[in-house]
Amino acid sequence: MGLLSKKDTKLITDPLADNNPITIQVLGICSALAITAELEASIVMSVSVLFVLGVGNVVISLMRNIIPSKIRIIVQLVVVAALVIIVDLVLKAFAYELSKTLSVFVGLIITNCIIMGRFEAFALGNGPWRSFLDGIGNAAGYGVILIIVGFFRELLGSGTLLGMKVLGDPIEKTGLYAMGYENNGFMLLSPMALIVVGIIIWVQRSKNKALIED
Repeated sequence: MGLLSKKDTKLITDPLADNNPITIQVLGICSALAITAELEASIVMSVSVLFVLGVGNVVISLMRNIIPSKIRIIVQLVVVAALVIIVDLVLKAFAYELSKTLSVFVGLIITNCIIMGRFEAFALGNGPWRSFLDGIGNAAGYGVILIIVGFFRELLGSGTLLGMKVLGDPIEKTGLYAMGYENNGFMLLSPMALIVVGIIIWVQRSKNKALIED
């Protein structure tokens, strides 16, 4: 028998596609709109949520039998807040400029509906291993969308990826710019993130008709 059973594998694969937290459950949209103008910020936010949700789910699962029902939300908030503080301190220590770019949005991980939703819906009723897989799966599903949106917004809006020029030099008119291409400044505005997410949702439902609501 492999490390992961069929049910365990689905905990990771389902959120990547047919049960994606952003495109299907419509959760965590705010950060998808706010921080995806740069691919690097999208990647860092994705990794941050991966850490917080993966570790947080395990902690809540381990504590699930001793948490009084009346204060479970408070306990969940304390756990996620502690993990977010760790992420914030690490970013400030090793990637200070990026931490300033992400600014308050790292702190807003605390109120991310995906995290609190998985604590409440899964970690409180399952063991640590399955809770860890569920956290990793949902965080990965969230991160994939952020990275896709960040990729296209930075590429089309700035002509760069991870800060490196990939379409040429817009000032010296090299690469695509020599053929008349101009950066689309609209891609750097938050509403364009919503449009890109909408296109992803459209493509996803076009490929899987079962996802189309009646």
